[in-house]
Amino acid sequence: MPPVKEMHHDRYKWIALTNTTLGVFMAVVNSSIILISLPAIFRGIGINPLSPGNVGYLLWLLMGYLLVTAVLVISLGRLGDIVGRVRIFNLGFLVFTIASVLLAVDPFRGGSGALWLVLWRLVQGVGGAMLFANSAAILVDAFPSDQRGLAMGVNQVAAIGGSFVGLIAGGLLSIVDWRLVFWVSVPFGIIGTVWSYKSLRDNGIRTHAKIDWWGNVTFAVGLTALLVGIVYGIEPYGTSAMGWTSPLVLTSFLIAVAFLAAFFVIELKVLAPMFNLRLFKIRPFFMGSVAGLLAAIARGGLQFMLIIWLQGIWLPLHGYNYADTPLWAGIFLLPLTVGFLLAGPISGWLSDRHGARLLSTTGLSVFALSFVGLLVVPTNFSYWVFAILIFVNGVGGGMFSAPNSAAIMNSVPADERGGAAGIQAAFMNTGMVLSIGIFFSLMIVGLTSTLPKAMFNGLTSHGVAVAQAHTVASMPAVGSLFSSFLGFNPLKSLLGTQAATHVSSAQWSTLTGKKFFPNLIQSPFHHGLIIVFVMAIAMSVVGALFSALRGKRYIFPQETLAKHAGDLAESSGAVPGEIAYDAEVAR
Repeated sequence: MPPVKEMHHDRYKWIALTNTTLGVFMAVVNSSIILISLPAIFRGIGINPLSPGNVGYLLWLLMGYLLVTAVLVISLGRLGDIVGRVRIFNLGFLVFTIASVLLAVDPFRGGSGALWLVLWRLVQGVGGAMLFANSAAILVDAFPSDQRGLAMGVNQVAAIGGSFVGLIAGGLLSIVDWRLVFWVSVPFGIIGTVWSYKSLRDNGIRTHAKIDWWGNVTFAVGLTALLVGIVYGIEPYGTSAMGWTSPLVLTSFLIAVAFLAAFFVIELKVLAPMFNLRLFKIRPFFMGSVAGLLAAIARGGLQFMLIIWLQGIWLPLHGYNYADTPLWAGIFLLPLTVGFLLAGPISGWLSDRHGARLLSTTGLSVFALSFVGLLVVPTNFSYWVFAILIFVNGVGGGMFSAPNSAAIMNSVPADERGGAAGIQAAFMNTGMVLSIGIFFSLMIVGLTSTLPKAMFNGLTSHGVAVAQAHTVASMPAVGSLFSSFLGFNPLKSLLGTQAATHVSSAQWSTLTGKKFFPNLIQSPFHHGLIIVFVMAIAMSVVGALFSALRGKRYIFPQETLAKHAGDLAESSGAVPGEIAYDAEVAR
């Protein structure tokens, strides 16, 4: 019979797994639940998100949460190393829950209501960052090295699978009441807050160090400026389809370069850096982190493109009302979620026995092949073909994510786990924000070259006067893209009234009906989709190469050997990342 202490330890690891999984799942669901429920939210507070003055609200509701988590997650992970990972994690549950309540009770309408939501989404992002930053480190502290792949697999399924579940939940809840999109987190937040305070304990190695204030400030300002520049780069500026040349965007990028350069100099000089750049000397950490960032960008781009594809084109073409497309888009994306949920834990379990390199590299290769398949299907596809391709995409993502995360966390010293987990969470969230900037921009480039002609020809063929058709067709493509993303036909607001357009009742009914706009945009959209998916394929292939170059299976000898990977490599004569040593065997 095993000793009582060992039995308690065995039980605690499963408590830690379920609690951290709940926290991460809740945080990630809320990063995607709003993607599909934005139309209901804006209807609820009574504003048109595509009006020139309101596009900023749309973008900040869409990206503000991700921006805050990306900026703060490394700092909060490092703070967890210093003051206790569980303490920061517990506080994250509380902050997140309070912000969710305040979002749900928004007392205002119009611009004030939108501003309320934006501000409390930013606060909710702080709570999400606290949960993200420390969950992986708490798990690694609780599980022995030969079970971390399974634990990280379950956690990664929650982290990435939650983003898919959020799409379905947003579609279901927004149909009933937009406030439910925020209320749904409250009971889970209350349970998680009480449970984490009562059950979790700090059993990791704590670093006694001063907080790296200059590093925190320069990183926060630099990354915020970079992501703000990306947000406003998507918006039209003057006569340009996008705002990449606007003074605000250019100034933001200059500030980002200056502060991030200062940040890297500071981090190489301070005794207790927030962002330990020396971790990147460990080959599995460096290779796995780069592969994870590339995969996050490709995966984020896929999510947005699939939502636009389904809500704005495929579902209306198949007779679904625009008001119902968020729900059905979530339902039709279920094969993607199922593929990821099946592959994640199994791959994590296999990586405990066989290492991460083969599984993660194969996973990203499968991921890339699914993009090739999506590239060749027509815009108005046969659903079973589409379902198989997104299922394969989910399987590839699951095969990569869990083994890659476990390998990264196994490769770092015990007293750096919080910072390492923060870096991984920052890469994932930054990847999502970058994906919006990169893929929206690429799609807009594709649409700008083909949509105006298609729009002009389509409108004039249905009775719209040449001058008015030219004016509508010349409007920035970003408006049409956001309309498709939000799942509605923009032509009624663009054309005005039937009387002003001088078309017959039958022509007006066609122009503002379910199928005219999707038919109009599907060919230009597919042109843009080719550009987007070719980029996603390239990122996935490069990510697979980095994954393949991570070296042999490596577990940092946490408790028994040298404190840092460089010291260990020098004493053994080996290259960091190629030392195969199991700390659990050593004990």
